[in-house]
Parts: sequence; C-alpha cells; structure tokens
Amino acid sequence: MLSSMLSTVSSTLSTTSTLSTTSSVVSTFSTMGVSEVSVISVVCLIALLSASEILSASSLWNKRLATMLNLAIIPMVLTFCLIVCYKVVDVINH
Repeated sequence: MLSSMLSTVSSTLSTTSTLSTTSSVVSTFSTMGVSEVSVISVVCLIALLSASEILSASSLWNKRLATMLNLAIIPMVLTFCLIVCYKVVDVINH
C-alpha cells in the first residue's frame, strides 16, 4: 500500500515539473520578437562568413568544406535580406 502511494506521488511530481518546464519554454519562445531573432541571425551570418574567409586561406580548405559552409551561409543571407526588407517596411509605415 505504501509503495503504491509513493509511486503515485512520484508520478504526480514528475508530471507537475514537466508541465512547468514546458510552460516556461513556451513563454520564453513567445516573448522573442523579430529584433532578437534578427540579432542572432546576423551574428551567425558574420561568424559563418568569417569562418569561410579564414578557412579558405588555410590548408584545411577543400571543396566539401566550401559546400558545407555555403549550405549554411545561403539561408542566412536570405534571412538577412528578409530582415532588412522587414525593417525598411517598418520604418516606412511609421
């Protein structure tokens, strides 16, 4: 009897902690706006472009590495262009 009560309490506590963690994660993602995402994406683009430049001058550079970096850089450039367009439209509307 005691072991069944302990297992019930244990499962209830684990469910409660999982729910609170899930709600905090959701609230964290819902508070992020365009400005935070744009800063993160621009920093990532700068890091990728820097890595591409630095590695192109090293002995580690090969066609496979160039392709992998380009696969990461191209979507970031498109994201950067969309951010710039959004900011321009936002400035024009105000």
